[in-house]
Amino acid sequence: MVDVDDAVILAGGRGTRMLPGSNYVPKEIMPLVDTPIINHLIWEACKASVKRIHIVISPIKRDILTKIFSDNNKHGNNSIRPDLPRIALEPIPEGVEIIIHEQIEPGGVGDAILLATKEIRGPFLVLLGDNLLINEHVDPKKSGPKFASNSSKKLVDYYNRNGKPCAGILEVSDKEVHKYGIVRLDDDLIKDIVEKPDIKDAPSNFILCGRYLLPSNSGELLNIYPSSEYGELQSIVFFNHLINNEGFGSVKMNEFVLYDSGDPINWLKSQVDHALRRDDLNTDFRRWIADRLSR
Repeated sequence: MVDVDDAVILAGGRGTRMLPGSNYVPKEIMPLVDTPIINHLIWEACKASVKRIHIVISPIKRDILTKIFSDNNKHGNNSIRPDLPRIALEPIPEGVEIIIHEQIEPGGVGDAILLATKEIRGPFLVLLGDNLLINEHVDPKKSGPKFASNSSKKLVDYYNRNGKPCAGILEVSDKEVHKYGIVRLDDDLIKDIVEKPDIKDAPSNFILCGRYLLPSNSGELLNIYPSSEYGELQSIVFFNHLINNEGFGSVKMNEFVLYDSGDPINWLKSQVDHALRRDDLNTDFRRWIADRLSR
């Protein structure tokens, strides 16, 4: 068994589809009702037993995000919301190190991963900063790794069983296929990735859903396929290298709900869906929606 001690959260995107809101609140810290996305991602990574979390940010987000992570004790006084566990307000668990990497120019997913690999030894997790995979819809009283998504842990478990890098995949409807990278599968191995195909050209209905476990030599491989040459496709070329050499496994995540803060309509749907699934909110919220729709 190999320890996976590092996770990389990619939070460098410009968030242009969420403008003007993302001018003031980076999409990675927008709240899902009342808990910021980044909190969920940190706790998910910690549930997979990582010790270091690398967060790749853009210069425009530097001041906001570094302040959040350098001021983890701002609510140390238990008189502030004493009904909540402290980890709901101070999301970094004890013993976990947060490392900030600044991506000066937007260079895509591959370039962002490459930045973090300079301080990583061994296999590591990657989580897209605007994608949540949730299977328990809880309120802030159940904050922290104990109640977090185990989607990243599933990748670590796969790696320890098979010794191969892997990606989380999720099945979507025909009408959603054109929005995502679609995989062709041979049992649990990914054999090809097709970017945003029409349904007639799609090799399956399984999408890459923003969770990866990558090998220790990822930095070396990404340098072979530089973003200066491959641009936004750098990560796909890198994944294809894994497919054709080490092998690239898949881990099905169909028990999870995918929430995406990348654009207004998806994030609005995510808020509504999460609220309807939460025990503390659903009764009043359902009643309000029914009343509103009846007018």
